[in-house]
Amino acid sequence: MKIADKEIREPPHVTISRKTDRWRFDLREKEFMDRLPDPANVPDSLLQIIERHWTLLCRQWNAMYPNNPVADDED
Repeated sequence: MKIADKEIREPPHVTISRKTDRWRFDLREKEFMDRLPDPANVPDSLLQIIERHWTLLCRQWNAMYPNNPVADDED
């Protein structure tokens, strides 16, 4: 799981990688950004990790991309 570099024009998201598959999870909408690969293939345990670390992920995105924050009122 990673917040990728050079994503300034993208909606805030975290990228989940497994082998050659990449899933982008939108930090604003709290949903997968793409239909393929099938988001159903992401293990529930990994989604729970994202949920547990939500604030950290949002703060990290905001630190990397202050001109494209997750939310205007994010601390």
